[in-house]
Amino acid sequence: MSAQNPPPLTLIDQFNRKINYLRLSITDRCDFRCVYCMSEDMKFLPRDEVLSLEESARIIRIFASLGVTKVRITGGEPLVRKNISWLFHEISTIQPLKEIVITTNGSQLAQHAHMLKMSQVKRINISLDSLDPVLFKKITRTGDLNKVMLGIDEAIKEGFSNLKLNTVLMKGINDHEAIDLVNFALHKKMGISFIEEMPLGDIDHKRKDTFVSNNEVLKKLQVHFNLIPTTFSSGGPAKYWQIANQSTKIGFISPHSHNFCDTCNRVRVSSKGELFLCLGQEEKIELMPLLRQYPDEDWPIQKAIIESMTIKPEAHDFNLDTTKPAVVRFMSHTGG
Repeated sequence: MSAQNPPPLTLIDQFNRKINYLRLSITDRCDFRCVYCMSEDMKFLPRDEVLSLEESARIIRIFASLGVTKVRITGGEPLVRKNISWLFHEISTIQPLKEIVITTNGSQLAQHAHMLKMSQVKRINISLDSLDPVLFKKITRTGDLNKVMLGIDEAIKEGFSNLKLNTVLMKGINDHEAIDLVNFALHKKMGISFIEEMPLGDIDHKRKDTFVSNNEVLKKLQVHFNLIPTTFSSGGPAKYWQIANQSTKIGFISPHSHNFCDTCNRVRVSSKGELFLCLGQEEKIELMPLLRQYPDEDWPIQKAIIESMTIKPEAHDFNLDTTKPAVVRFMSHTGG
């Protein structure tokens, strides 16, 4: 191949895993304070330490040039970021991205659903841990369930066919709602994924005491629903079951009970511009200084990302038996 037509760049880590999925946090701020995600009295980053929207778009372009075809916009709560419509418009023009998705708590979704549809967002994941307004407020500390429901309905009206709920069940808190949440997803013709609670950040309860295994959840659901195992993949770590004769799929993201690290295809960039090679480890590369040192030259940033593949860990090594979290940073820092 000639020098004028070099082979396309790709990201392959030391364990021969191809990285084609970027999760980018555009803010550590959130209008909720979910008990499993952050402390009640959070201190957020000063604005000058957060990637600008232009820098966020540039990072996505650079990763796309390295073979990444899927990007998920996360937070904090991404839809609280000012001028968010500009960023989604920019992302929609980036080639060769094939899939743009977002994870949101749904509080701002009613206002932004049309913009997301126009920006070619393929899928929206909405965090929903309770259908009881009182319990929802207790779990989120500040959330209004009605706003989330309005957001879901608006997204359905806009024609999103790939809506999915994300649910974290906690023992003695909301684990009794698993069946109701699946029935709600069925009624709305949405998918739903149950995510095992992860030991990230020093929160106000012991995760070992509230942990609910997805094995338990699956057994409970199998009593009430005819579940068929599938080979369907959304490009992430979830393993899916199909409800017979329904479009609804139930996913299980199980970092503890069914470790999925051997197929890891993703990296995360925090709102501070830190490239984290694993959600549950501390290895990282600082991209913000490079972005600002080389405003018109992408190769130094590409080179740093390519070289980071040599330090991507083999596994997250989550352990609920320790009294300390696996990593001190909160989920909202790294991106959900």
